[in-house]
Amino acid sequence: MSSGPLRKLTRTSRLSSFELPPGLIEQTLDNVKRGDVLLRFVLCLAGAVILWLMVGGWKPPFPYRTEQVPLRNIIPRVDFRQLDQPATDRQREEARKQTPAIFQHQNTKFPQIRGELNNLLQLIATAETFDKLPEGLWEKFSLPPEMQMATPTPQEAVESFNRFREKLVPEKSFQEFEKAIQEAFAELERDGVLETSEKTKIPSRQDEIILKTPNVPQVVTVAEVLQQRARDKLLKRLQESPAIGTEAAQRLFHWLGPQIVGTLTYDDAATRAAQEKAALDVPPVYRQYKANDQERALALGGKPIGPEEFQLLREEYAAMVNSLTWEQKLYRSLANFGMFFALYTLSGFYIFFRERSLLTDFRRFVTLLALFIVAVGLCHLAATNDMRAEMVPLLVFGMTVGIAYHQELALLLTATLTLIVTFTLGQGLPEYVILSSAAATSILLLGRIRTRRKLIYVGAAAGLVAFFTSIGVGVLNHQPPSLGLLITGGKNALFTLIACFIVSGMLPFIEQVFSVLTDLSLLELGDPSHPLLQQLVQRAPGTYNHSINVAAIAEAAAEAIGCRGLLVRVGAYFHDIGKMIKPQYFVENQGREGNKHETLNPAMSTLVIIAHVKDGADLARQHHLPQPVIDFIQQHHGTTLVEFFFRRASQQSENDPDAADVDESSFRYPGPKPQTKEIGILMLADAAESASRTLVDPTPARLEGLVHDLAMKRLLDGQFDECGLTLRELASVEESLVKSLTAVFHGRVKYQDQRTA
Repeated sequence: MSSGPLRKLTRTSRLSSFELPPGLIEQTLDNVKRGDVLLRFVLCLAGAVILWLMVGGWKPPFPYRTEQVPLRNIIPRVDFRQLDQPATDRQREEARKQTPAIFQHQNTKFPQIRGELNNLLQLIATAETFDKLPEGLWEKFSLPPEMQMATPTPQEAVESFNRFREKLVPEKSFQEFEKAIQEAFAELERDGVLETSEKTKIPSRQDEIILKTPNVPQVVTVAEVLQQRARDKLLKRLQESPAIGTEAAQRLFHWLGPQIVGTLTYDDAATRAAQEKAALDVPPVYRQYKANDQERALALGGKPIGPEEFQLLREEYAAMVNSLTWEQKLYRSLANFGMFFALYTLSGFYIFFRERSLLTDFRRFVTLLALFIVAVGLCHLAATNDMRAEMVPLLVFGMTVGIAYHQELALLLTATLTLIVTFTLGQGLPEYVILSSAAATSILLLGRIRTRRKLIYVGAAAGLVAFFTSIGVGVLNHQPPSLGLLITGGKNALFTLIACFIVSGMLPFIEQVFSVLTDLSLLELGDPSHPLLQQLVQRAPGTYNHSINVAAIAEAAAEAIGCRGLLVRVGAYFHDIGKMIKPQYFVENQGREGNKHETLNPAMSTLVIIAHVKDGADLARQHHLPQPVIDFIQQHHGTTLVEFFFRRASQQSENDPDAADVDESSFRYPGPKPQTKEIGILMLADAAESASRTLVDPTPARLEGLVHDLAMKRLLDGQFDECGLTLRELASVEESLVKSLTAVFHGRVKYQDQRTA
C-alpha cells in the first residue's frame, strides 16, 4: 500500500522543530525544584539565620578593645549616663553611718525589781514596831551618808521608820505608794538603760538609737538612756511624787540605785541589716553625657583605651543599641543577609565547579556547613573577653578544612570566615590583614602531616608571620611603636601556636569525622605489625608478597602524577586481605595441592574470586580501618570482568548446544568503579603486577606492551570514568609502572659454574 507523497517541510517549520538547550536561568530554576537541592538551600538559609543570631546582625558591632589606640577622639553618639560608683559608694557609706544603732531591750528586768521592792515594803508595812522588822531590812533603806550629819541614834531610827511606815499604811496608802513607784519606773521600762560598755559600740556622731521591741521600734536619745542619767531621773520622779516624799524617795533610791543596770544590748546583725537597707535606699549617682559633646570625649585619640574608658564605651554602646528603631535594625539585618548571600554565592560557585562532591554528598555538606557556623560562633565567643582570641577558632577551622579537603578550599572558606568575623566584630582592614595572613600561612604550610612535630613547626612559622604582621599593620595604622604593640603581636603569635596544638590534639577526631587520612595515620596503618597484615602473612603469604610488590610500584606511579603515594601504598597493603578467608582458591597461594578451581564450574569459581572484595571490606570494618582504606578494597577491581572464567564458561556454552547464553554481568565485580585517582592507579598496578608474572621473558618491551594493553582495556571498559584520571596522567602512570616492573624483573649476570635449576 502506498503511503502517499512525503510532505515537504518549510524552512519555518524546520526551525520551529529545533529546540535549544535550556539557558543558565532555566537550568537553575529546574535544579531548585529538585527536592535535594531545595533541602540544601533551606539548610543554607537556616545557617544564615543562625549566623545572624550569633553575631547580632540587627545591631552595630562593638569595635573597641582595651589597649587599642584610636586615631581620634571618640565622642558620644547618643545621650547616656554612666554610674558614678565612687560617688554612689560615698553616699551609701554616709547613709550607713547615719543609720542609728539597734539595741535589744530587756524590759522584763524592771518589773522584777519592782516586785522585789514591793515584797520588802510589805514587810515594813506589816511590822507594827521597829523592833519587829526582819534583821537588816531597814539598813537597806538607810539614807546616803552625804545626807546624814551623824550616825542616827536608836530613837531617830525608830522615828524615821515610823514616818516611812505611815506612807504605807493603811492599805490605800500602800497602793498609792506602789503606784507612784510604778509611775517613776514607767520611762525606764519603756526606754531602758544603756551602760557605758554598750555605748562604745555606737558610732561617735550618732546621738540616737533604735530600740527593737516586740511592738513598734522606737527611737530614743542616747543621753537620756545612759545609766547615770536614768538613775537621776528615777530619783527625781520619786522625790516629786506626793505619795512618796523626799525622805522616802531617798531611802527607796538607796536600795534601787544599785539595781538600775543596763537593759539595752547592741544587736550587731540587725544594725548591719538596717545599714545595708539604708545604703540600698540611696539612689545611684550618674554622670550625664550628651550626644556629640566635643568637650567630654569618651576616649582620647593617640592614647590607649584603658579599663575605665573601655567601660564607658561599653555603656555608650548599650545606650546607642537601645536607641535603635526597628527600621534601623531591619536595614542592618538585610545588609548582613546580603553579605551572607554574596559569600554563599562565591563559595558555592567554587565548590560547584571544583569540589562538587561536597554538594552531592549530603553528610559532607552538612558537616562543612555546621563546622563553618560553629567556627563563627566560637570566634565571637572568644572575642568577648579582653584577650580577643578569635584567631584561635579561625585558624583551627582553616587547618581542619585544609586537612579534610584541599588547601584551595581551605583558603577560600577561611577568607570568607575572616570577612564575616571582621565585619561582625566591627574591626577594619588591619584586623582582616592580620587574621588572614596568619590563616593563609598556616594553611599553605600545612601540606602533608607525616610527623607529630609538623603542626608545631607550622604554628611557629605562622606565629612569626602573625607577630610581624601585627606590628607592621599597627605602624601603618598610625600606632606608635610601643610595648603595647609588641604585646599585641606576641599574643597573636601565641594564639597561632595554641591553635596548632589544638589541631594536633584533634587530629584523630578530624580524620574520623571527615573520613580522611593524614600521612601520620597512614604511617601508623602501614606498620607491618598490623594484626590484619600479620594474619595475611600467615594465611596467604603469596597474597602478602603480591600486596607488597603492588604497593611499591603503585606508590611510585602515584608520586609520578602528584597523587598521594603513601595513601596508595597503604591501600595496596590491605586491598586483598579478603583472600585470607579462602587463600587456596587464588593462584599465588596455591602450592603442590593443585588448582581448586578444576573441580568447580566457572560461575562458582567467579563467585569465590569476587567474594574476596566483600570479605576484605568486612574484615576491614571489623578491625576499624578508616573508610578511605575500605574504599581501596571495594573499588580496586571496579566492575571489571573476570576474564579467565568468563572465557571458560563461554567455551563450555559453545560446546553444549543446550546450554544457556553466558551473561557477562554475572562475571563482573560488583564495583563501584574507582572514585579517586589513587584507587585508579592501584587498579592498574594490581593488574600489571599479576599479569607480568605470566610473561616467560619479561623484557622491557613486553612489559610496556602488557601495561599499555591493560590500561587501554580498562580505559575502554569505562573503569577510569569516575576517578578523574586524564590521558596524560594515565600515560605517566604507565611509564612509571613499566620502569618499576623492569626493575623487578631485571636480568642478572650468569656465572660460569651456575646451572639452570
